[in-house]
Amino acid sequence: MSHGSRILAVDDERQIRRSLQVNLEAKGYEVMTAETGEEALQIISHRPPDLALVDLMLPGMDGIELTRQLREIYHIPIIILSAIGEEAQKIEALEVGADDYVIKPFSMEELVARIRSVLRRTASMYSADPVFRFGDLLVDFDRREIRMRNNPVKLTPTEYDLLKFLIHNAGKVLTHGTILRAVWGPGYSDQAQYLRVFIGNLRKKLEKNTARPQYILTDPGVGYRFATDFVEDK
Repeated sequence: MSHGSRILAVDDERQIRRSLQVNLEAKGYEVMTAETGEEALQIISHRPPDLALVDLMLPGMDGIELTRQLREIYHIPIIILSAIGEEAQKIEALEVGADDYVIKPFSMEELVARIRSVLRRTASMYSADPVFRFGDLLVDFDRREIRMRNNPVKLTPTEYDLLKFLIHNAGKVLTHGTILRAVWGPGYSDQAQYLRVFIGNLRKKLEKNTARPQYILTDPGVGYRFATDFVEDK
């Protein structure tokens, strides 16, 4: 989905709501707006959007609580709008289910690119294709086989589980805690250094240049995301 998708923009600043509505409608999206989390829930209960833009600092119910409540009921993708300096809250929002975040002030081009990426990823989640191809990487999930530039790649069981989780969430920023709990279990949720070692091992096996990764990208201070756009490293 891209043009024609319905977006709900939740922000308590009228000028921002108006700007989002005008600019996104100019890109072909249908836009609904809400001033509070409570109003957003009411709108969504009557007409669920294809994606929600949620400001972190909302009056009353904040963006974190809104994200948490949406995740309990709906599968719509959520992009957090976060001001610089809200790092802890941004990570918490991602932990409770947000799909991505955009830092204020943002350009409309950046926001539209993130919206398109999240909608593409959400649509691809429902693909039944057991074979994943991206750049020079091929993963056959049925056979648990990985090939890079047509050469077999040997991964440990944990490295494979980590890669599989990253691929299944391609384009989504995943916090350290989210990855650790999903792949290793709840007892590892604060072992960020442990995760860095495994990410480093995966990059050595998959990347042409580990200093300029093309597949597993770092979101500094937050976590990792598997790329959705392949750029050939010259």
